[in-house]
Amino acid sequence: MTDLHGSAVATGTGDRSRPRAALPALCATQITGWGIVYYAFPVLNARITADTGWSTTATTGAFSGALVVSALAGIPVGRILDRRGPRAVMTTGSLLAVAAVLTLAWAPNLAVFTAAWLLAGTAMAATFYQPAFAAVTRWFGEDRVRALTIVTLAGGLASTAFAPLTATLAEHLSWRLTYTVLAAILAAVTIPAHALALRGPWPAAPAHPTHQTGDGSRSVARSRPFLLLAVAFTLNGFAMYAVVVALVPLLAERGASPTAAAWALGLGGVGQTLGRTLYRGLARRTGVTTRTVALIVLGGAATAALAVVPGPYPLLLLLAVAAGMVRGNLTLLQATAVADRWGTADYGRLSGILAAPAAIAGALAPFAGAALAHALGGYPQLFVLLAGVSLAAAALAAGSGIRRGT
Repeated sequence: MTDLHGSAVATGTGDRSRPRAALPALCATQITGWGIVYYAFPVLNARITADTGWSTTATTGAFSGALVVSALAGIPVGRILDRRGPRAVMTTGSLLAVAAVLTLAWAPNLAVFTAAWLLAGTAMAATFYQPAFAAVTRWFGEDRVRALTIVTLAGGLASTAFAPLTATLAEHLSWRLTYTVLAAILAAVTIPAHALALRGPWPAAPAHPTHQTGDGSRSVARSRPFLLLAVAFTLNGFAMYAVVVALVPLLAERGASPTAAAWALGLGGVGQTLGRTLYRGLARRTGVTTRTVALIVLGGAATAALAVVPGPYPLLLLLAVAAGMVRGNLTLLQATAVADRWGTADYGRLSGILAAPAAIAGALAPFAGAALAHALGGYPQLFVLLAGVSLAAAALAAGSGIRRGT
């Protein structure tokens, strides 16, 4: 069987070799990993600073440091995934994640707390979407879009499941005991799931026309289409994450109450999940470059609409949901970007390189967005700027198409 570019795919091999429990296991571990390692922190941060006296800037900076470490570590992790598969990587990452959360729970000072977050960043690189995407892409071959959609739909439930659970635990326990309980849940779910459910043989990577030599992935990473796509994803990632963080203060400037603004943010997450259900159909009907440009432009249009529409609140809520739907599609767009263009042979390494600058931009977006809003005179002005950034990203993405035979 061949893929869209005429190369052999591992669909048949993957059907025989992939472990049956891989997809449900990855769904469970994405919900649990994201829910505990990532989403518990925003819920607990106010309690952490109140109890310890550490500044919010310092604790949030430590968290952002974890995201930067995750982005950088994703490149060597991807290389290991390409060669050996996900089982050892994700099981080791789960052990590191549990150790990191326990260290967070009992950190005696800010230095240890920060070090724990840096360790958590390494664990994120080995357990979050990138390694899960690499596993699904190789094992599921041509059926990867369906499988990726299922995994991201599950991941989208992480905040829904664990933000309320974390808040409930924190009402009855200290933040340290809350993190300890969450670490126990993390260990109980992710370590055995990764160790036992990902035991299938790792299929040989299919050949791809762009991979004519042993350093094919290196050639791809230096190519003009790859570099343009990386810059486009970086700019768009910055705009997307800045919009998410700045939505609540924007709506507050529009007169919404804190509760109403929080509902808009939450329903944007629902829109994100809904959007992911539509991606498979979009992928069947559009070319990869057209799809990339269209989704980035739609994201910029939603940002611009939020910038210029003053209300009423129901209309702003609708725009927040629409923006969330675009974000949901963009997650799958990035997950499939490498395989759709260059095949799956070096998916882990190439996707790690492609994702790293975008992830770093996303980590810096909350701070940069707040600073830009102050400098520009308000959040509506910031959203106009972010819409322009998205349009610039779309223009770069338009030049990332690959000429066949090169």
